[in-house]
Amino acid sequence: MTNIAIFASGSGSNAENIANYFKSNPDIGVALILSNKHDAYVHERAKKLGIASFSFTKVEFDEGTNVLDVLRKYEIDFIVLAGFLLKISQPILDAFSGRIINIHPALLPKYGGKGMYGDRVHQAVIDAGETESGITIHYVNEHYDAGHIIYQVSCEVQTGDSCDILAARVHALEYAHYPRVIEAVVKELHTRKQTPSNEKERAG
Repeated sequence: MTNIAIFASGSGSNAENIANYFKSNPDIGVALILSNKHDAYVHERAKKLGIASFSFTKVEFDEGTNVLDVLRKYEIDFIVLAGFLLKISQPILDAFSGRIINIHPALLPKYGGKGMYGDRVHQAVIDAGETESGITIHYVNEHYDAGHIIYQVSCEVQTGDSCDILAARVHALEYAHYPRVIEAVVKELHTRKQTPSNEKERAG
């Protein structure tokens, strides 16, 4: 069983969608939800879903020990960011190298970087007169929105779109594609992890 931890800073609608997607999966499941805000609504969603949740301060997150202890307690194998606003601290990057992915509500490398999240992104896309936006799912590294891109899908930006209308269109892409891509990435990592031992068995 691959145990996923979801990090979220706000309402957690993406976290809930991901958890529901894997609810009946015998091989992959959401075991833990974490937030940098103790009053984030994602904790309520976690409670309703029967998933443990944990909050932490930015100081704790940057130092890493307490957060890593919780991740070990729940035997977490893979981290998913879903509306998480802090830059991932180095201790967590080191412990989960190649096992953290994020979703960004635009077509990177455009409209990424520090401070570019949520409605700020959608408004920037509209203000620039773009004809398309979309989502980017990528691995996480030490820089904001700069990790290797795994998957992108676009949607139209229509004349007269408000920030809310564009956000709804992008959110629909997130709900449709993020869980499926998470599943594919986890399966690929599992296959990669198993290959050396299998090859050793064949060689023996």
